[in-house]
Amino acid sequence: MARTGLYKSEIKIARDALLAQGKHPSVDAVRIALGNTGSKSTIHKYLKELEQEDGGIDASKPSISDALQDLVARLAAGLQQEADAQIEAAQTRYDAASAQQRADKDALQQANQMLTTQLEAVRTELLAQTAAHARLATQLQEESTLRLTLDTQLTALKERLAEHEQHRASLEEKHQHAREALEHYRAATRDQRDQDVRRHEQQVQTLQAEIRQLRQDLIIRNEDITRSNQEGVRMVTELSHARQALLEEQTRGRAQEDQLAQLRQVESQKQRLEQQLREQATASEQLAARHGALEENCRRMEAQWHQSQLALAAAVARSEAQETLAAQLREFLHHTTAHQEAPAGEQGIPDGTRGASDS
Repeated sequence: MARTGLYKSEIKIARDALLAQGKHPSVDAVRIALGNTGSKSTIHKYLKELEQEDGGIDASKPSISDALQDLVARLAAGLQQEADAQIEAAQTRYDAASAQQRADKDALQQANQMLTTQLEAVRTELLAQTAAHARLATQLQEESTLRLTLDTQLTALKERLAEHEQHRASLEEKHQHAREALEHYRAATRDQRDQDVRRHEQQVQTLQAEIRQLRQDLIIRNEDITRSNQEGVRMVTELSHARQALLEEQTRGRAQEDQLAQLRQVESQKQRLEQQLREQATASEQLAARHGALEENCRRMEAQWHQSQLALAAAVARSEAQETLAAQLREFLHHTTAHQEAPAGEQGIPDGTRGASDS
């Protein structure tokens, strides 16, 4: 059990014994000599008093521990100052690098946002151009169908026109034959009448006696003339019918000419449609070229966006690596400072003040 107190005489005896043994009378050594009893502060106080009573012989000499403590304190202060300077410089570099990384990150994010917006705009325009191209393709298909229908109708109308032309030519030929026959009949009748008149005059001049016979002949001739007139009337009637048929054919010919004019209008409309088709084909080719250019621009923007994403990821990785390195540096400097300060703190405390109470 520990003793309740120590006396100055006991401390002096233990100190002298240690000095006689050639040992340094430290607080711990005196306490050990006393059987590990007593407070270190009390032992330290009595040792100081004994040193003062001895005339301060040892006081004029600085102890080795004090010199070491002073040296360690100066080294610690220098190391602390140097460490603070290094930490401050590292912190400054880290702050500058962090600010630059944040600025680069913000710039890359802005560029990424801009590229994303442009990409969306290009995609929207591409969808619009694709829809327009589909509409033009549908319209082109409809125009092609209409063109085939018009071509079919035009072919049928041309065939009907050829038939009408053939029929009209046949009627014209019949009408020409009728006119020729009529002219031939008129010439024959005229010749016949001339011959009859000449014969009649000769008979009147030379054959007065044969008037009765001539009258009978005249009656016969009159009957022939009557028949001829009837034949002429019939021929006139046929000519009238032929003229009526000619008028009807001319009417049909005018109708056919109207149809031909309509066909020409259809042909003109066909040519306009073909021009529109060519223009639409040209527009389709231009749209296809623009579509290809937009797709190329879209791929280029996607590549730029991918590169910006890679650059952003690299910048974030560098920033994280720098933050990790800065944290490791701070931890290293903290441990170094703590390691440097620990011995200085332990040596700066006198041996006699380490214990607070008797055991």
